[in-house]
Amino acid sequence: MRADAQLPSKPPLPRAAWSRLAAGTAAAALLQLDGTLITVALPSVAHGLHIRASSTSVLLSVYFAAYAVLLIPAGELVDRLGSRRVALVGLAPFAVAAAAAALAGSFVELLVARVVQGAGAGLVSPAALAGAVSGFPPERRGRALGIWGASAGMSNLLGPLLGGVLTAALGWRADWWALVPLTIAAALAIARHMPVIVYADKRDHPAPGRIVLAATLVAGLTFAVMIGAFYIAEQYLQQVAGFSALRASGALVLVALLVGAAAPMSGRLVDRHGERLPALLGFGASALGLTVLGISGMTLDGVVTILPLIPIGLGLGMLFVPASRAALNASPLASHGRTSALLSVGRLLGATVGAGLAGIALSGTLTASTVHRALLLGAMLCVFVGLPAASRLTARVPRRGGQPTSA
Repeated sequence: MRADAQLPSKPPLPRAAWSRLAAGTAAAALLQLDGTLITVALPSVAHGLHIRASSTSVLLSVYFAAYAVLLIPAGELVDRLGSRRVALVGLAPFAVAAAAAALAGSFVELLVARVVQGAGAGLVSPAALAGAVSGFPPERRGRALGIWGASAGMSNLLGPLLGGVLTAALGWRADWWALVPLTIAAALAIARHMPVIVYADKRDHPAPGRIVLAATLVAGLTFAVMIGAFYIAEQYLQQVAGFSALRASGALVLVALLVGAAAPMSGRLVDRHGERLPALLGFGASALGLTVLGISGMTLDGVVTILPLIPIGLGLGMLFVPASRAALNASPLASHGRTSALLSVGRLLGATVGAGLAGIALSGTLTASTVHRALLLGAMLCVFVGLPAASRLTARVPRRGGQPTSA
């Protein structure tokens, strides 16, 4: 007889849990959309503001740096004031700064607007994640986070497509204008569906444990590889291969689709087998695809390029859920704001490093050899940093209604 035959079926979750998930996911997807939407427009920004193409990576780095600086204080605020309040406070300057960026008359003005956007995003990020999973018990958070990860994949899909269309049709400023109504829509969803939840336990909690730190490293490396690879690909395809902004963004659609498809599968895996297995699979698949693309002589703009993109997209998609669920399940509910903030710090520092390394790689003459070396570096990070970090995540699922057990 199967071991799980005697287990009672899981009761359905209340509708409010799904509404919170939808509202929090919408806010988080907005932040993810911002990164990929703007990346497509950067070559046009360089041309329009008369700056070097390599300098535009600073627009990504300052955004991610400001984002990261606000995260830890924001996490504390989430635990004290609730997710709803902090998310709404962060969305306001994000929308105002997006409009200011669209109106910027110089590169300095655009940089300032990006810093303010990053600060707003830093407030929103931990509030969105903590609020989104607040209606789910620990043993069922994988499914919720799978939807969360799929939304990130869809944002990565829609961002380049929307950015390419807007840049080609209306110019780079339209990319920032588009963020204004999207931010307002996210704020309305938060205000309507996310209740004010403040946990009574206000005691100081111990420092993050081994699992939380390992999960943060996994999250950071995932974003370093993803943001760095996307930035380099967009620059190479537009500057060297001669692709238009729209065509270059379309070339990366497959990766975004695969990320969105893999995240729900990863969510089911972690609910059944724990976080370690899908995290190992994710880094292994990503390393394989990056290694193939990094081989000298491998075409970077042909049909054959699609093949190694498949394991990269699936691998990155497998990594969103394990890191988030491992960290949240290893923390008490009253600390989910701080834990969400720590995860976001890892992601943003990773994105900052990824964008910075990509900018350094492009500071000289941009060639296929430059791209090959950068992709091989990404593969090495997956193997020598990612796999050891993934091995430290939990290998067993939490007992129903309880806290997780670590391996």
